[in-house]
Amino acid sequence: MSPPFSIVFLMVIMGDRKAMSEWVTVYQAANNLEAYTIKGALEVSGIKVQLKGEALAGALGELPANAIEVTLLVRSYDIESSQLILARYQQDERPAWYCSQCGEHNAGSFEICWQCGHDVQAVSQ
Repeated sequence: MSPPFSIVFLMVIMGDRKAMSEWVTVYQAANNLEAYTIKGALEVSGIKVQLKGEALAGALGELPANAIEVTLLVRSYDIESSQLILARYQQDERPAWYCSQCGEHNAGSFEICWQCGHDVQAVSQ
């Protein structure tokens, strides 16, 4: 989310253009759910995060949640810390699975089917 116009205007007036451009991409999430999970993990560690593309999911209608990727951005000085957290996140990834109830494809991080709410333990891998 971009800062409000008034803050951007003040930053430009005060000559702080670098502060506006120091956000760098650190991760491309498959969907809003993954983006917010990672955002929370980074913010708990004191890293500020911006999401880019999250609002586009509302325009999708009946398309699956993973049709729009969400970009996570952090300040350039937080990139190394962010990459360490992301490396741990990616090591913990479980394989994707198909729901035996409705047949929906789910990311490994989902413990219940996002489509019907069926439990992952009740499905075949």
